[in-house]
Amino acid sequence: MQAIIATGGFAPSDQQAFTVENRPQPVPQGRDILVGVKAIGMNPVDGKVFERMEPGQRRVLGWDACGVVLASGPEAKRFIPGQPVYYAGDLTRDGANAEQHLVDERIVAAAPASLSVADAASLPLTSLTAWEGLFDRLGFTPAEDANRGQSLLIIGGAGGVGSMVTQLAAWAGIKVAATAGRPESAQWCRDNGASVVVGRGDLTTNLAAAGLPEVDAIFCTTHMEEHWQAMAQVLAPQGGVLLIDDPAGPLDITVFKRKSARICWEFMFTRSMFRTADMARQGFILESVARLVDQGRVRATRAETLSGLSPETIRAAHLRQRTGTMVGKQVIVL
Repeated sequence: MQAIIATGGFAPSDQQAFTVENRPQPVPQGRDILVGVKAIGMNPVDGKVFERMEPGQRRVLGWDACGVVLASGPEAKRFIPGQPVYYAGDLTRDGANAEQHLVDERIVAAAPASLSVADAASLPLTSLTAWEGLFDRLGFTPAEDANRGQSLLIIGGAGGVGSMVTQLAAWAGIKVAATAGRPESAQWCRDNGASVVVGRGDLTTNLAAAGLPEVDAIFCTTHMEEHWQAMAQVLAPQGGVLLIDDPAGPLDITVFKRKSARICWEFMFTRSMFRTADMARQGFILESVARLVDQGRVRATRAETLSGLSPETIRAAHLRQRTGTMVGKQVIVL
């Protein structure tokens, strides 16, 4: 099978950064399944892992995939050959930028029946991050209209994660306010269910002008240091703040003390990385998302599509991701 190898020490624009390699067909062991990959989603984590690789280090990246089950390990019981599946994978293992991929069945689900493989591949990582952040970390109730009267500010509403947070929060009955920097980004947020969209500037003033001077929770997907003081001001007493990106430097956590705020992190790979006792919850979450998609409650967030698994398409996706202007998700269809 062919796999695209990322090599550390290069800029993504360099020819040596991504190369193709022929590898033996993987053999599933334990609870692994072997998936014939049909489509791959691009995420910021791909760029972050690539940037942190040591010079000369070689890895297969790609942590979003949709494909077909080819074979199962001796302990794997959930799927049968030929079944379409989707998943985000495990950061401690090779990613899915390959024709075939091994993944633990516990973090996999049957792909939404109503979606193309390209649309299905746009969903797993962002859906898991959104669901875990909203319901496992911030404590909202994961049921339709179960959180009426509560509000959420999403910083970075038009990105891949923000797009899924908006949809799931709106489905769960939460009033959603989102930040967006451009008119097309603002419209994307509204289309996903945001009832308030504000610019990324003075959040305190902008939210008050929109009739929402404080919010019960904040889901910050980007540039937390830029919005740190404003988040402390607009958060309601005893509210919660969910963080997913890395700060550029130290931050003063005491600004949230007088609000008795709950501050938590969401890292989608925690369950698979540490083989937690509830690792299989990710399969359950993806099953839940697939049902919502097939019921028409949640839509895929694919915005751009590239064709063919090659160093060129992987390089193009990395370069596009680095612009910081993505609305929705990029997908590579094999």
